[in-house]
Amino acid sequence: MQPIPIGTSNFKILKEDNYYYIDKTLNIKEFLYSSAKVTLLSRPRRFGKTPFQSTLYYFFSNSEKDESLFKDTAIYQDK
Repeated sequence: MQPIPIGTSNFKILKEDNYYYIDKTLNIKEFLYSSAKVTLLSRPRRFGKTPFQSTLYYFFSNSEKDESLFKDTAIYQDK
């Protein structure tokens, strides 16, 4: 059984320590193909805004590029 990440919002820690994680990486595709200049992430409290921002950071980061973090995610399967 995977542990629930209480107080942990860092995508890299969630994946490396095998925490329970809901895959929202296909939202990255929406950002890439959107013509919006600004994107507002509005969700109620505790709906995963900070982990998703961390996911975006690791996906677009050049200094922390680690493709193995995304191997079992929807965005990796979509290519």
